[in-house]
Amino acid sequence: MAEFIYPDAQRIAGVDEVGRGPLVGAVVTAAVILDPANPIAGLADSKKLSEKRRLALYDEITEKALAWSLGRAEPEEIDQLNILHATLLAMQRAVAGLHLTPDFVLIDGNRCPALAMPAQAVIKGDSLVQEISAASIIAKVTRDREMAELDRLFPQYGFAQHKGYPTALHIAKLKQFGATPHHRRSFAPVRNTLLDAELHASVQPAPLY
Repeated sequence: MAEFIYPDAQRIAGVDEVGRGPLVGAVVTAAVILDPANPIAGLADSKKLSEKRRLALYDEITEKALAWSLGRAEPEEIDQLNILHATLLAMQRAVAGLHLTPDFVLIDGNRCPALAMPAQAVIKGDSLVQEISAASIIAKVTRDREMAELDRLFPQYGFAQHKGYPTALHIAKLKQFGATPHHRRSFAPVRNTLLDAELHASVQPAPLY
């Protein structure tokens, strides 16, 4: 892990998101302030960890961190704002939800949301900064659990398998069954499916009486 040192910063929060690319569900963010006196071994980019390891680290982070918080933006907000601005909004919500106010915030990626404290974007931060790694794990476990719940509600779509990403299976199921209320209407595969359904409905012959 790389070390980032900031003058006078006693509480550094890491922030990451999960779910920018999927066609369904919220974009989920997390903010985490780790406890230097209670280190956690094995933190890494959540995508590079096995599910078993992610779950174990999730429990350890939520137990040992000085503070952690989730933020989210729902599909309706994503459709209204676009995915970038919805993600930044969800990051703001995650930081605002911390019960301890950080002195400095490190954001995964190349864009920072407007915050009340200094912040810096760190490209590949989920692999370089422990606080961001911890946030990526919290966000991914949370969103994966939401996709498992959505799979129980809509088992025909395979959400537990593809987690809402635009896989060939998801696209095929979307064309077969249409969009759920949880799909992001502004994303092209969903929008095109809705347009096709409208077009199909409009060309149906009128009933004969």
